[in-house]
Amino acid sequence: LQLYEMKTAVWLCRVTKATTIQCGFVEDAKAESIEAIFEAAALKGGEGGPKKVFVTGCLGQRYSDQLIEEIPEVDMVVGFENYGTLPSNIASALGHTLPKDFQVSMVPGAADPVLDDPVDRPVERVQVGSSTVPFREEYARHRLTPQHTAYIRVAEGCDHKCTFCAIPGFRGKFRSKPWAALLEEVRHLAADGVREFNLIAEDTNQYGMDRKDDKDLAKLLREMGTIDGVEWIRILYAYPSYFSDDLIKAIAEVPQVCKYIDIPLQHISNMVLLSMNRPPRGSTEKLLHKLRDNIPGLVLRTTFISGFPGEGEAEHKELVDFCKSFQFERMGVFAYSEEDGTPAAGYENQIDMEIRQARRDELMSLQQDIGIAFAESLVGKELDVLIDVEDEENGVLIGRTQYDGPDVDPHVFVQLPEDPDISPAQVGEIRRCRVTSNFLFDLEAYPIA
Repeated sequence: LQLYEMKTAVWLCRVTKATTIQCGFVEDAKAESIEAIFEAAALKGGEGGPKKVFVTGCLGQRYSDQLIEEIPEVDMVVGFENYGTLPSNIASALGHTLPKDFQVSMVPGAADPVLDDPVDRPVERVQVGSSTVPFREEYARHRLTPQHTAYIRVAEGCDHKCTFCAIPGFRGKFRSKPWAALLEEVRHLAADGVREFNLIAEDTNQYGMDRKDDKDLAKLLREMGTIDGVEWIRILYAYPSYFSDDLIKAIAEVPQVCKYIDIPLQHISNMVLLSMNRPPRGSTEKLLHKLRDNIPGLVLRTTFISGFPGEGEAEHKELVDFCKSFQFERMGVFAYSEEDGTPAAGYENQIDMEIRQARRDELMSLQQDIGIAFAESLVGKELDVLIDVEDEENGVLIGRTQYDGPDVDPHVFVQLPEDPDISPAQVGEIRRCRVTSNFLFDLEAYPIA
């Protein structure tokens, strides 16, 4: 529903329905998603509750038949290919007719929406279709992020065969968003007040390599840097390959590109990496040092998986020692979870969940010390801070530096300027601030310009 103009979304909200957009990747996310579906189903038919429950997103794409069979309260499961028909399906299920001026930006190749009286039209409860679908126009969607920040999907799908990952099975083959459409999206969002552009994909730095037209991520960064209003460009979900010299140079040279790269590594032991079907330690270490040597002030974020099948104490210690020596400024760790349909889920040497979690906790404890030390190193420095929100109760503004991705990294608590001639910071601004102190990972600062 976010793909349509606000007036469309408002009209749809006037009818009673519940649409849950769900994640179907890791076990914890699946459990949370299923709980949300049950919560919506429990409210169905009650006073003020939903009349219909629709499920969409990755969970619906991946488990459509099971959801319909095991949760009869779910009225419809809609997959990626049929997102464009969701409004007409909701109207049909509720016995409504869509407004005559209703405009739908359809997925190319999808069936046309039914805009006439849909009351007697039979509707399939499962409308999933292919996982490899064309890109939809996204810049006009109703965004859930603050006005000044947005996620830009530069590509979709994945061609890698990581043994722990189910994504290729329900997100389709890797395909880059068309160059012109992507830049049009950036221009529209910048004109609408977006200042921070977070580039995402299953493998963000592979952008353009499927087209072979030389319009890759390096060229995209340079082109985005010329667009008025674009102040921060952040690279998330990079793969530990595909970093050409030109890409590294663009990250270092384009001032709008945050000196922050998110590269999930998953592990560092060659034995585990081989079992995961991931790049080996040698090439990964070489890349990490090359990035730090060639991009001044770079902050690296990564994530690891603890307790992967076959990970012994020696492999875990190797990962711990590596994290101690390399000192990632930002890091997350997940306990391994078996994903349906993946090779790793069938491996015989599964590790007890208690051990997985204990190894995760050891790594995160180590990272806490590293993160605090990094925060302490920033005290006294002048940094640009993007103001995200105002905490009216405590009288402070909360923001982030270029070293902090939204939702996953620490915050900066911004006080009033010490100089009365300097105006207070406002939400959505990027202001030069002086860092005065830290509390664990978070910083305290005040505007100086």
